[in-house]
Amino acid sequence: MSQPELTPPEAARWAHRAGLVLPADRHAAVAATADHIHSVVAVLRELDFGDTPPAPVYRAAAVKDAHDGEGDARCSRMN
Repeated sequence: MSQPELTPPEAARWAHRAGLVLPADRHAAVAATADHIHSVVAVLRELDFGDTPPAPVYRAAAVKDAHDGEGDARCSRMN
């Protein structure tokens, strides 16, 4: 379900409720940024993570980089 876009006056009202001073010339930019963040989060909420193991199943391991021979930490699945 899609949410209506945040309007500049609503952004100002939310900023005021949070105790933030938001200059009038920033209302539109803050509303647009909040809408963008909301659209990204909405996509993430639609993803099915049903088969994804929880974070404790992963451990950091050193992996040798084929380009420079340096090791770096990468996530690998524990058996």
